[in-house]
Amino acid sequence: MTGHRPQPALRWGILATGGIAAAFAADLRTAGLDLAAVGSRSQESADAFAARFGIARAHGSYEQLVADPGIDIVYVATPHPMHHADARLALEHGKHVLVEKAFTLNRAEAQSLADLGREKGLLVMEAMWTRYLPHMIRLREIIAAGTLGEIRTVSADHTQSLPTDPAHRLNALELGGGALLDLGIYPISFVHDVLGAPVTVQATGRLIDTGADAEVATIMTHAGGAISTTLSSSRAAGPNTAVVLGTAARIELDRVWYSPTTFRVIAADGTVLEEYDGRTTSHGRGGGRGMQYQALAAERYVAEAAERGTAPDSDLLPVAESVEIMALLDRIRDQIGVRYPGEND
Repeated sequence: MTGHRPQPALRWGILATGGIAAAFAADLRTAGLDLAAVGSRSQESADAFAARFGIARAHGSYEQLVADPGIDIVYVATPHPMHHADARLALEHGKHVLVEKAFTLNRAEAQSLADLGREKGLLVMEAMWTRYLPHMIRLREIIAAGTLGEIRTVSADHTQSLPTDPAHRLNALELGGGALLDLGIYPISFVHDVLGAPVTVQATGRLIDTGADAEVATIMTHAGGAISTTLSSSRAAGPNTAVVLGTAARIELDRVWYSPTTFRVIAADGTVLEEYDGRTTSHGRGGGRGMQYQALAAERYVAEAAERGTAPDSDLLPVAESVEIMALLDRIRDQIGVRYPGEND
């Protein structure tokens, strides 16, 4: 009897050449992954990006990128309103997709991508990179072991002082602007990870003249009566910390909690049970921003699914959960009065 043949590494293509695409490309290089091609709306931008990161093939359109037979998976790094169309384009060309968060503009678009991926047997994965970081893996282990007792509260903020120009992507509704989709997605996804989908949702926010949200706060209840609170702001820089509070102990995540960082497990009597430093790793994959961990996970999901003969999916953020989170963001936007162009009133 012969063993399983090792699955080849995936050949990555990056769709778009903005700041988040550059951060991802740098982390792919840090991890030694196969970054094979890049696509932009202009050949000049694609060529410059390829030269910067040593990428062999530069395409002057997204259509050329997804048609490239030398790539297996596409990282979609366009603004939120383009995620749905650009990910569909890649899926229709037989490519797996890792779609930058927030996954889409709304639940309907998210469900559309999930359905198409399932139909084609391809990986559709939201690039919520925080879930794949070493300190988050350890946090889940501690929770699963019962160290915290019964979890009663999760609190997290993502607050930054960002550009106020009304035309900036973060402030323009036509570009999916607002604190919720860019910043609030982090603490909301974290709460969803730890406590599951909320039972009740109360949200409040402050809108700027463009109609985009500058601040959003949520109070949600979850199964068993646990409560979560989140705060996001694009107008003021805050602590960017998080706490998971249980009856026996708590986890305090340091600044910046959604990036590689440190945390402490503290018992109810104040005893420090564990200190964890997620800024380093012994596996030779550390360094950079930390976006490589989601890419490594994506490659594993595709390889394992090929061995099983099933459609690939994330075990840390299944596409069905990404759809559920987009539905939650829809509920929050409904409460604070944010509508994107083209959405039904």
